[in-house]
Amino acid sequence: MASKQSPAKKPSAKQAGILATIELLKRYYPDAYCALNYTNPFELLVATILSAQCTDERVNMVTPALFKKYPTPKAMAKAPVESLEELIRSTGFYKNKAKNLKACATTLVEKHHGEVPQSLEALVELGGVGRKTANVVLGNAFNIPSGIVVDTHVTRLANRLGWVKTDNAVMIERQLSKLVPVEDWIMLPHWLISHGRAVCKARKPACSHCFLEETCPKKGV
Repeated sequence: MASKQSPAKKPSAKQAGILATIELLKRYYPDAYCALNYTNPFELLVATILSAQCTDERVNMVTPALFKKYPTPKAMAKAPVESLEELIRSTGFYKNKAKNLKACATTLVEKHHGEVPQSLEALVELGGVGRKTANVVLGNAFNIPSGIVVDTHVTRLANRLGWVKTDNAVMIERQLSKLVPVEDWIMLPHWLISHGRAVCKARKPACSHCFLEETCPKKGV
């Protein structure tokens, strides 16, 4: 006798609203993508480390010269810290970032045969790499949905849309991971970032031009 399948759990009203919003974001931002320029996982890892407290635009201005001079983990591991500092100076906190880049590259060479590991646990052991950076690399370089990247745009929009009520990135990721389908974890930040830059800006959101206006509980905030 065939066993009965348990019915799919019906989403809560909150989750249903989030899913509907995600569908709209998909429709309006079909070409959303990672704003950091890279051609391989190592370049994305380095660019993401540099993006801390820095704009993606500035990072993209710095990385071409950096990758030309030190294109591999082996080359960067051997680089003088002073040389790295000079190349990345304009990204801010350059002394700490240079130290982290060299340490990260050294660990890649010594423990991972010069390859970027494909696990969250291994990535967060690298210099300058926290959970956010690891999620960026796993999702965008390897298409592995390890978690949801939470930056300032995601934090702002998740609160404005009523999805969360906290500015704590760890808590936001934890809560969204329970509400958002795994298959949308990688792209959700890109959709929200696109919307945050184009419409739902920090200082003056363009609510009158927003396709989410009718369902947003924070209009004009």
